[in-house]
Amino acid sequence: MTAKECLQVLRDIKDCAFATVDENGMPQNRIIDVMHVEEDALYFLTARGKHFYRQLVDGQAVAITGLNDKWQTVRLVGKVEKIAEQKEWIDRIFEENPSMKSVYPGDSRYILDPFCIRDAQIEFFDLGKEPICRESFSIGAESPKQKGFLITDSCIGCGKCKRSCPQSCITEGTPYEIAQEHCLHCGLCFENCPVQAIVRREEQP
Repeated sequence: MTAKECLQVLRDIKDCAFATVDENGMPQNRIIDVMHVEEDALYFLTARGKHFYRQLVDGQAVAITGLNDKWQTVRLVGKVEKIAEQKEWIDRIFEENPSMKSVYPGDSRYILDPFCIRDAQIEFFDLGKEPICRESFSIGAESPKQKGFLITDSCIGCGKCKRSCPQSCITEGTPYEIAQEHCLHCGLCFENCPVQAIVRREEQP
């Protein structure tokens, strides 16, 4: 899997959950069409009268989640930018998404504004495999974020973490090691370690 392929998964799903934060700091979620993707960017439209539009303009960020019929999830968190070439992009997107022509017939389509995401964190999570598979990517100026857990040199080799792991993705060693691509991030190993030798990866320098 690559970042480009993750964007294509969202495009193939098309109807994805888009999350923002409103003016009161409350989370808001709705289904929006992923209308176009390129190698390193994702595009969508929304109307200027919608609360969603104002939240995008004010917050300049969105979280997108999609699940396909293979139990593969792509989650994207990124910065949004409004595209200046409004009419050109709207016409292009309407040609790629002809069902929009009946929703916004004629020139009513120009109440919409096109948005683009070029800088984002992307996570791919495949529950259709055993063991599960997860990968992290980024596009644009973003760098992949470290998530999950790490077993440090404080490990005493008791094996309690390995025995508790629901995906059996911890192997014996000095220290024991977590196969990050199969980890659920559930935290069972973290909670069961008797010497606190397991730490969150994102908290490491």
